[in-house]
This record gives sequence, C-alpha cells and structure tokens, in this order.
Amino acid sequence: MSKSLKIASTLQCDLLIIGAGGAGLRCAAEVLEKRPETSVIAITKGSHPQKSHTSTAQGGLAAVDPKDPADKTIYHMFDTWKGSDCTADQGVVRKITEAAWEQILWLETRGMHFSRDHNGKLSKRTFGGHTLNFGESSAYRAVFEADRTGKGIMDTCWGESLKRNISFINQSIATELLFKDNQCIGCLVFKQKTGELVRVLSRATVLATGGSGQVFKVTTNCRQNTGDGLTLILQAGLPIMDPEAVQFHPTGIVGPGILASETLRSVGGILRNKELEPFMERYAPKMKELAPRDLVARAIVSEIREGRGVLNPDHRLEHVWIDLRHLPDVVHEKQIPEVTGFFKKYLNIDPKHELCPVHPSNHYHMGGIPTNASGEILDRSQKVIAGLFAVGECAAASFHGFNRLGTNSILELITMGKFAADRVLDYFNSVSDNLPEAKGHLTLSRFSQYLEAGGDDNIGKIRDALRTLMTDKVSIFRTEAGLLQTMETLKELKDRADKTALSSKSLRMNQELFQHWELDNLLSVSMIIARAALDRRESRGAHYREDFPARKDEFNYHTLVSMTQFGEVEMAKREVDMSIFNEKGEYYEKFGMIERKY
Repeated sequence: MSKSLKIASTLQCDLLIIGAGGAGLRCAAEVLEKRPETSVIAITKGSHPQKSHTSTAQGGLAAVDPKDPADKTIYHMFDTWKGSDCTADQGVVRKITEAAWEQILWLETRGMHFSRDHNGKLSKRTFGGHTLNFGESSAYRAVFEADRTGKGIMDTCWGESLKRNISFINQSIATELLFKDNQCIGCLVFKQKTGELVRVLSRATVLATGGSGQVFKVTTNCRQNTGDGLTLILQAGLPIMDPEAVQFHPTGIVGPGILASETLRSVGGILRNKELEPFMERYAPKMKELAPRDLVARAIVSEIREGRGVLNPDHRLEHVWIDLRHLPDVVHEKQIPEVTGFFKKYLNIDPKHELCPVHPSNHYHMGGIPTNASGEILDRSQKVIAGLFAVGECAAASFHGFNRLGTNSILELITMGKFAADRVLDYFNSVSDNLPEAKGHLTLSRFSQYLEAGGDDNIGKIRDALRTLMTDKVSIFRTEAGLLQTMETLKELKDRADKTALSSKSLRMNQELFQHWELDNLLSVSMIIARAALDRRESRGAHYREDFPARKDEFNYHTLVSMTQFGEVEMAKREVDMSIFNEKGEYYEKFGMIERKY
C-alpha cells in the first residue's frame, strides 16, 4: 500500500502561509498591499478560511488611543507584564502595545465595523487585568464589534487578501517542512479531498496554524486545533517554548464548553456559588470578576472543591453561576447578543431571567514556536531559521508569558502578522527566486505506517483517553505524581495508536487517516506539555503546581523543549527579556519581578 504514496505535483510561490486565520491573513494582506506582484499560497485545514478559529473571538482587542486623556501605552505594557506573571518578553510587549492603535486604524479604514458610542467614537470596554495608573482602577481599553470581534477581523483580512494575488488550498494539511542548507523552502501538503501529496516550494514560509486545545476534553477551541504547527516544528528538530503555559478560560458554558466571553464580566456579570454568594472578593479583593483569567479559573475550581459548586444534572458536572439578570436589556441585545444566544441554544436558558452555569474550559496556549519580535523562528541557540516564520497562537514571541490577558490575543494576531510581513518583504531582497528541490521523507514513512498497521484498536477511543487524561492530570491544578503518571500513560497510548489499523486504506477523503495524523500531533503536544510542567517546580500564571504553590526566582526563564522521537525529550532555557527594566527609564521599577496581586 505504501507504493501508492508519492508526490503528485509541485507548486511554487513567493510566500506560503500555513493556516488561513487572522494572523496568517493579516500577514498576507500586508505583503500583498506593499508588494502586489507577490504570489501567495495559503493552506487551510478547514473547508474555508472563514472557518478559522479567529472568527470565534468575541470580546474585543486592547489598544490605547493616543488621544485618550486617561489611558497610556505604558499602563498597557505594565498590565501585560504583570498579567504574564513576569514572564513576557518586554521588548515584544513594548513593540506590540506601541503599534496597537495603528492596527485598529488599519482595520477600521479597511471596513471593519467597530461598535461606536453615542458620540460616534469607538466604544471601549474593560477586561480582566487591564488597569489605569499601574493598577489603580479598571481601564476601558478594548475596542470591539459587538461580541463577534474575531469575525470582523477575519472578514477584513480575508477581503484584503482576496483583492490581490492569493490562492487558497482548502481542506489540506502541511505534513512536513522542507529545508535546504539550513533554509526553509516550503512544505509537503496532504490534500484531503483528493488524497494527494503536493510539494509547495516557497521563498518564505509562515506558520499560522492556531492552537492545540483539542488536547483537553473540554475546550473553547474548534475541532481542528490539534497542535499541528507545533508538531511540524518538533519533527524538524526545533524547540517549542513554554508548552506548560496553558490557559483555561474561567467561563466555559457547561456542556459544550463554548466560550462565555469575558465581556460578560466586563459589562457587570457576577460570579456566584451554590449559595448565590458573589465569591470573587475572597480571591481578588480589588478587581474581583475582572482579575486575570488564571486567578478567576482557580477561584471557580476552588469553590467547587470546597463544596460550594452546583451539580448540573444533565452533564454530571459541578459549576458556578454567572448572573446577568441585573443587566439592562440594551446590554443583552447590543453588547452580548451572541453569547446570550449560546445559552438559549445549548441550555435553553434566558440570561435575562435565569442564572447561567459556567465552568473553566481550556482556551489558549501561551507557549508555542519560539520567535523573535519579527516572527522569525529561532532554534535552541536563538539563531534565526532562514525563511521560516510563525505568528498567532502557534507562536510564542513571547507577548503573553505564562498568562494571557483577555483581548491581547487578537491584538497579537494583527500586530505580529504585520511585523512578520515587514520582515518577509526584507527577506525577499536577500533570497534567490530560484528554489532548490527538497524531497522530504518523514511524511511518506509516517503515512505508510498508518496504512500498514494491523491492530484492532480504535483511534477515537485512544483520542478520548488522551483528552480525559490531560484534563484530569494536566489542567488547572498539577502535581508531580499526576504528571509522571501522564507521561507513562501517553507512551502507552502512543504504542496503541502506532499499532491501530485503518478500516479503509484509501487516501481520498479518509477521515480515519486524517484523525490518526491528528492523534499523533495531540500525543506529541501532550508529552511536551506534561514534561515541561514536571520540570517547572513552581507555580507561575496559568501553570499551577499544588506541590509547589509559590513562584520561584530560580525559574525566571522560558522553557525550550525538543522531541524528535516520541518520549525522548530534551530541555533547554531561554532568558526572559527584561529590557524595559534594565534600561532604567521612567517607571522601570514597575517592570521588575513584581508581586502579582489583584
């Protein structure tokens, strides 16, 4: 059967973008706007770019208007640094926050329909961890398009890309990066509909593959977020940074796990326990519901652990309530209509009159592919890999450190997409138009193994076991015993997966083949998350070790994890950039290893 595996054709382009979400298309739009003759190919795993996960982002994106009389960019920088639990890279924080408003104007002038106030100015809302004057009060910093801001970004970036020379390859996956003389020159692509392997050669390649939320059983992530970009990097012998930094959103809708946006708390929603007590004052006396996500998520789970949760009879899951009943009708109808609709659709609950059940749900991966501030991918020794870039959730520059503030993710999408595009354009001036051939070999052996396996196990059952394991042992609270058990069980699951036969040997539209490939990716990402979490014997941001509950200065670094063979993990470190603190400029003392209280 392996004889049928061959490269069916070769395509060439100037720029290859793997993943057609907000970050990838923002990069494409910038390149095409400044160099219209550029040939761009964008690969998307879904049936259409608009199915990308960016479209599900709800609440808004943070940006300080230079004309705002109260807010300042330095406050946004401070909030991001403090929210990261002192692990974001300060040079990246400064670069992104200083460019934020310019990108809001870029979106607006290209047609994004931001919500406006009665005076015709852009409306703003507050989000957890965003403050004025270094923590004194909440900042109204996030601009938004009702509660569908990500959809607005996708519409805009997709439309701008379509104006010029871009081609999309839909329902396809990048299975292997191609290199020649330490330069990335493209990738191999498996086209699901035709069952063909295609070689795409490119002068520059941008990874924008999104997150890895399907590692967990309950997640706000869409079905295709299986850590594909991280696995591409691992199999190329390159490291992943801070994989242990995984965010759980405090308010997932009980049942589907769909995000109940932080907007609900920013407009005045109150978290209540079984006794209807508003409990957040116990955990964050000053900011309460608007504390950063890791603190609120742990607070909810702590309430449940201490017997103050509510058991949902349909899903057999304990939860707390979010109370929206006191909010005016105009808030329900104009600011949170989509989220209100989710509660009605999935739970038959009307948030105007009933309490809404919520429980933390896996949401975002702060860790990812290590890059510099221009999106260029770095190896273990911090050297740039020529021709290879990463942006969006799959990348880690690191803007978020160990805890992302709400609204900072889609800000990162549009800024880093733009920064990477600028660097790609510079790179084109130094690289030849003539691309060398590169065959690739990992994909052929990997797919042959899938087709030749003869065991009678089930890929779906293995995937369910993996997700249950990670949810039980490697989620909001972690211990050494649980992490060690996880790593051993992952090896067993990997062995089971390798032996499992496919019921169909066809390459065309074979969902089982596709899901086996995804399962391998999930197993690899799970292993590096667990191993990095085991080695980090402290608690920092979203990484919480019950056996080591304090943050420790000896762990003031980024984790680098490599794994070319499953289970054979190599660990290294990358220094946290504290350039703002080290420059000793105005307010520099706010950017030291500060205590994190809210």
